[in-house]
Amino acid sequence: MKRFLAFTKKEMLHILRDRRTMLILLAVPVLQILLFGFALSTEVKDSRIAILDPAPDIATRRAIQALDASEYFDAAMIAHSPREIDRAFRRGEIGMAVVFPPGFRESLERDGRARVQLIADATDPNTANLRVQYATAILSSNVAKSAAGTAWNVETRTRLLYNPRMKAAYNFVPGVLGMILLLVCAMMTSISIVREREVGTMEVVLVSPMPPLLVILAKLVPYFLLSCANLASVLLLSVFALGVPIAGSLAALLVLSLVYIALGLALGLLISNLVATQVAAMLVSGMAFMMPVLLLSGMVFPVESMPAILRWISMVVPARWYIAATKAVMIKGLGFAGIAREFSILLAMFVGLLAASLAKFRTRLD
Repeated sequence: MKRFLAFTKKEMLHILRDRRTMLILLAVPVLQILLFGFALSTEVKDSRIAILDPAPDIATRRAIQALDASEYFDAAMIAHSPREIDRAFRRGEIGMAVVFPPGFRESLERDGRARVQLIADATDPNTANLRVQYATAILSSNVAKSAAGTAWNVETRTRLLYNPRMKAAYNFVPGVLGMILLLVCAMMTSISIVREREVGTMEVVLVSPMPPLLVILAKLVPYFLLSCANLASVLLLSVFALGVPIAGSLAALLVLSLVYIALGLALGLLISNLVATQVAAMLVSGMAFMMPVLLLSGMVFPVESMPAILRWISMVVPARWYIAATKAVMIKGLGFAGIAREFSILLAMFVGLLAASLAKFRTRLD
């Protein structure tokens, strides 16, 4: 029994001395419970909406004020024509538009009811449903209060853009595409350099006349070609098996995806330069990146509903920009101009990661 207690004490002291193990055991569960239980929510808050009110009156003004005052909506745009609303949807500036008809108050006073059109971006069906439900409830309750006891009724007519059949595949295919490409590419190259160190072939690489930049690029090219094959298979399955269309520019989608693949490979190379073993490289590239991609990319939880600090953190998650741009091309039918911002961010991330990999590349063995 004394031997057992002695070994138990030794193991406990060993764990307590290992700061990385203690961090995983104690800090990661706390971080996960805070993220899932407090910070992340399936509710849609502060959703940017556009208002089209061709003939403003007291009833429409009260309704707009009620929408803007709620925690669910931000009346970010007052449109003057349907064309402005269409442009805002295509740019991703709004998630819903509220269209009041001329003579809204007169219809209420004359017939006891009036109609309001709700136009929602249905690339994410669940989010679109929530927006419509929130807006319907707010409009109905606000008009009932403003009627001073009169039984007025607001009828909402809903129009769903880009995904009128509310197919879930339209939402999860771009998200899964972004997750698969990033994780697989990072995992493939994360073991490339550290494997050569473990096997003992790094000496041959270091004594070659090739500069470090060409060594890194030479490691990227084979994995890049394999990743292109993965991209082709995933896109073909998405279109022909799952029925998700590519409504926009196929060339824009391919160029965007190739930059994203290169970014994932560069990220894996950076990891390979920082860790000492293949096991550590696989753990970092797989498990460590899985949670940020799932939780902070907008794939599962709407980014706009997150606290401000998490919205800022999500900006460094490459999958957030790729998923948004992929939805814009595949579902909304946009081309290069519509995804210029996301493309520029991903390209800048790739250049930064490649530069960091080059800086961390060790030309001498320890």
